[in-house]
Amino acid sequence: MNYVIIDRGDKLSKELVDRFHELAAARGIARNDEMPDTIISIGGDGTLLKAFHTYEDRIHDVAFIGIHTGHLGFFADWKADEIEELVRMMAESEARIVRYPLAQIELETDEGISTYTCLNEFTLKGLNNMLVAQIDVNDELFEMFRGDGIVVSTPAGSTGYNKSLGGAIIHPSIESLQIAEIASINNRIYRTLGSSLVLPQHHHCDIIPRRDQRLQLTIDQLSITRNDIRSIRCSVATRKVSFARYRPFTFWNRVREAFLGYDVK
Repeated sequence: MNYVIIDRGDKLSKELVDRFHELAAARGIARNDEMPDTIISIGGDGTLLKAFHTYEDRIHDVAFIGIHTGHLGFFADWKADEIEELVRMMAESEARIVRYPLAQIELETDEGISTYTCLNEFTLKGLNNMLVAQIDVNDELFEMFRGDGIVVSTPAGSTGYNKSLGGAIIHPSIESLQIAEIASINNRIYRTLGSSLVLPQHHHCDIIPRRDQRLQLTIDQLSITRNDIRSIRCSVATRKVSFARYRPFTFWNRVREAFLGYDVK
């Protein structure tokens, strides 16, 4: 086993990086910044998203471990004071690999087609005015949208922006995408479903904006502004992200701890 660490950059995270290197060296776990097989994220969910996109081209060959230094993150199993236990388990036991589905975003502009992979969520918003777009599902017209924007989330990302819009929390074992509306306006011309829509793995949706709109796309932490978008195709990616688990911490326990707390009866 060898590893690399991506950290948030704050004082505590830097201290934990130094401590992890010290403990790992004592256990014979090698540091390898170029070709690691385990990516350690120290910070929050934003740090893990950064780590994911840093090593996105090697997604088949790596597994991620999250250590959170603030509030509990959905991608982090370990707390700051548990580093010694984590290193011990990495040295003495074999991890269980858990795989989460990803989203594929194909952006067609006047310049061509660009493809992105999304771990958490993709958002599309109008900058100067409302977003106006046709929504197709499996190449057939589904609805005409007018409103602030659209969020397309993976199951892992369903607990974020999607949840705040009234979308469902989807277990990551369900390979799917969820489409949620941001403040849609309904009238005789623009009619939307008004609730989130879950698409299975073999389905796709196309968002076709009205021409010459100035739009902002956010793909996890990447932000793009364009006024020449022809269409955006969203689908479940063929690749998955892997997380190395050394102890049980189920998805529903994460949901309960994040939103309800341990004292709920």
